[in-house]
Formats: sequence, C-alpha cells, structure tokens
Amino acid sequence: MKYISCVYLSWGLLASAVIPVSVGEMYTSLLNVKQAISVERKLINYLKTYIDHELDRLEDIKRFYAKVSDLHAQVLKGPATAMTNPLVAFTLIKRLQSEWLNVVYSNEAMENTQALRSSYEEEEADLPKLEDLQGAAKGLMRLQDVYALQVPSLTMGRFQRVTNGKPIDVCMPAVSVPLSGDDCFWVGKVAYEQEDYYHSVQWLEESVRLFRGTGGDWSPENEGTLEDALDHLAFSHFKTGNVSYALSLSQELLHHDPMNGRVLENVEKYEKLLVAIPPKSIRGDGLRRPASNYLRTRDTYERLCQTQGSQPMHFKNPRLFCDYFTHGSPGLLLQPVRREVLSLQPYVVLYHNFITNTEAEDIKRVAHQGLRRSVVAAGEKQATADFRISKSAWLKASAHSIVGKLDQRISMVTGLDVKHPYGEYLQVVNYGIGGHYEPHFDHATSSSSPVFKLKTGNRVATFMIYLSSVEAGGSTAFIYANFSVPVVERAAIFWWNLHRNGEGDVDTLHAGCPVLIGDKWVANKWIHEYGQEFKHRCSLNPEE
Repeated sequence: MKYISCVYLSWGLLASAVIPVSVGEMYTSLLNVKQAISVERKLINYLKTYIDHELDRLEDIKRFYAKVSDLHAQVLKGPATAMTNPLVAFTLIKRLQSEWLNVVYSNEAMENTQALRSSYEEEEADLPKLEDLQGAAKGLMRLQDVYALQVPSLTMGRFQRVTNGKPIDVCMPAVSVPLSGDDCFWVGKVAYEQEDYYHSVQWLEESVRLFRGTGGDWSPENEGTLEDALDHLAFSHFKTGNVSYALSLSQELLHHDPMNGRVLENVEKYEKLLVAIPPKSIRGDGLRRPASNYLRTRDTYERLCQTQGSQPMHFKNPRLFCDYFTHGSPGLLLQPVRREVLSLQPYVVLYHNFITNTEAEDIKRVAHQGLRRSVVAAGEKQATADFRISKSAWLKASAHSIVGKLDQRISMVTGLDVKHPYGEYLQVVNYGIGGHYEPHFDHATSSSSPVFKLKTGNRVATFMIYLSSVEAGGSTAFIYANFSVPVVERAAIFWWNLHRNGEGDVDTLHAGCPVLIGDKWVANKWIHEYGQEFKHRCSLNPEE
C-alpha cells in the first residue's frame, strides 16, 4: 500500500526581516474575508468624518489668512497715519500676541487625528492580522503556480497563462482590480522572507516597474518604496546567481540613497565577484521553483487542476454512464436521483441536484459560528498546515433539522448507515484565499490516526456535497486515477475509500484544487466500516 509522507517545514527567515507570530486566520475562509468588507465600510465613514472636520479646520485657517491679507492690503499698506489709529494698533498687537498663537498651536488637527485613531482602534479586533496578509500573499503565489499564471498579467487584474507562446485568459473575473507597486512589494517580501527567491524575483520585478512608473513618489498608505523594492530585488537576484543584474539594481539604489553603507559594501562585493569570475561562470541556472518536500505528485496535481474537469479521453470510456437511480429505496421511487458514474476504478459517482439552494444556505448559515481553521492528522494529533487552507465546522443532527434530513438522504442513496458513530458528524468547509487541500487520503493510513477515535473502524466511504458554485478553480482531482471533477453546485460526489477487504484504495488519492475565483463551500460525510457489515459486504475474494 502506498503512503503519502508529510514533512512539516520550519523556514528560516533572513535576519533583515523577521515577522512576528500572529494568530490571524481570516485568510483561511472567504466568509471572514467578506465580513471584513463591513469593517472597511466603517473605516471609510470614519475617514469621511475626519476629512470633513479637517476641511472645516482649513476653511477657518483660510478665513484667517484672508482677513489678515485684506487688512494688510487695505490698512497697513495705506497712509502711515493708519498706525496712529489706536484700534488698528490694538488689533495688530492682539493678532501677533494671541490670534497667530492660537492658529499655529491649535490642537484641532491633533484632536481630529486622535478621533480617527480612536475610531480605528474600536475596529482593530476585527481587522486582519499580519499573518492574514502573509497568508493572502501565499495564496496568490499558490494560484500563480498551480494555474501557471503570469505575474505581469496579475498586476493588471487579469488571470492569464501562456499557451503556445500566447497569453490566454484562464478566466474573466466580474470585477478586475490592478495591483500597485506596494501590493507587489508585499507579495515579493513574503517570498523573500521565506528565502523563496523564485517568487520574490517575479513579484519584486513588477513592484520596481510600477514604482518607477510613478516616479518613485511616496504615498501615505504605502509601506514599501522604490528603494525597498530595489534592495530586496537586488539581493534576490544575487541569491539566484544573477550577480550582474544585482550590481545594476544596487547601483540604481545608490542614486536614491548614496550614503547607504550596506549597499555600498554589496556593490563592492558584486564588482569583485564579476572581476574574479566571468559572469557566465557565476550566473545561476535561472529561476527555479522551490521543491516540495511533502507533495510527491505536484506535476499531475497541477495539470489536473488546470484542466478543471475536462479530460475527454477519461470520460469517453463506454462503461461510464448516467441514469436515474433509486438504490432500491422506497424513498427514491417517486423522485430518483440523477446519477453520473465518473470512474470505475476508483468507483466515483456524482449525484446531480442532491440538495436545494435553500438547504445549502441553511447548512452554511448554521455552520457560520462554528467555523475554525481546518486541521490535518499529524500522528495521533491534529494540526493546521499550509497544504490545507480552509475553515470547517462540525454539525450534529440536533444543530438543524436539515442535517438529519441530509443523513437520511445520504443513507437512501448509498444504502449505508451514516448515523453517528457509524458516520462522522457533517463537516462543513469554507475555503479561503487560494484555498485548497493538497493530495491526501480520506481514510487513515496509520493505526494511530485520530480517525479511529470513534472506534468504528476506518473511513470506508466519502460523501461530499457542493454547497456553492465557483467561477474558476476548486476542482476535486484524483491523482492516480488521472481525472478531476469541477465544482457542480448542489451536486454530491461519492467514492469508496477502502477495498472490500478493508485495505485502503490508493487510487482514491485526491486533492481540492485551489479556488481561483469564487466562494467554495462543501459538506463532507465520512462513513465508517462498522455498521455496514450487511450493507456493504466483504467479498469471497480476499484480494478484492
């Protein structure tokens, strides 16, 4: 039996940019990202109030300026006898001793700023953490890799990959948002801090290009500058072996910051390297994508994700079919389910229109409060992992009447006993930014797995319901079986995880491809061996 080995990596960060630990998990669920929109609406209102108050303050200053200017034009520049007027003399002294002092040292600007800051701090608990920004950046890089997206296109708000030498739109989002130089800097910086120079070079190149396009002008909302982008990009190129370009970028940086001692030292070092060894000898082999220590099937996985369910050779198999299916259940005689057999080995079936829109919305609504970061088995325990980005909630039958109805419907379609403990509670999952679950088995591959805590055996079958549609991405890819299934809203997919002899079926190795555009929700029902003795019998052939 094949096993998928997982190695949890601990990345070392460069000393120049250490990121503090954060507990942000907003990026792991698109529901939370959507909820953040209401927080920004509040911040927009606070900023509008601040601007209004500042405009009022500036109007008062302009009025004072006009008053004094007019006075100088009409009175003080008039006949010298004007100053002999005690009223004119008094108002001049009063202005210089009091009014100018009040204007110059007014606390109104500080009070307006403090009011804005206080309003911001009231919402701070609901704002994304640094980890969320990092996770969102990693999500963009994941989408870039899995769907072979071009970074220059992404900066223009387009999702394109190169096919036969030409850029092709992978999808056309309803709303397109271009990225700024600072946006690209942040993504590149996250890669840089992980010593991932393959990604940092590509994103920082775009950052430098965009910053140059603005003339290097600074904006108050930006964290990065042209100088920062040049600095990170130069070192990234050096680490990939492109010393001559690292030197060129460092020299450009010195034009902006000529007294930067560290950059001066780098320039000297690069020049010595280029003199000592010819450029061709020290130039690296170009950008190389970082290897994955735990994903052994990356090429197949990404190819299946890119096809998004369009494998004509697979589905031309004449033994595959569609029908109206009752499974001999009286409850399905009047309204049989629409069954589509997708694969015979492993046996994978899609049931169309398994759930109604109302039922799907009810399930999502009930799950909202219970959503927590999804975990994976790590020995006898469970832990979060970068190869699974989502949030999930577990719903008992008592949570809502629809949960019990779904259990009954699943039982009729599969002929299995799905009630707890023979079936696990319904798991509702919402994927995050670039949300995915890399290749894995649903059944336990180790006797110490938490799957056995129910004491009802291994997971014999999986029943997954698509609660939403997506615009692009999010397919379910069966790696060894070499096909993928796109998200079909309101449908459900079913497969056997174990052979009849109880051994795991390695052909069920599957993955949830990253969601490119859309809000993906699924509900999983895992059915265990015990309770199925007379419903899914063992074969007389011990090898089957």
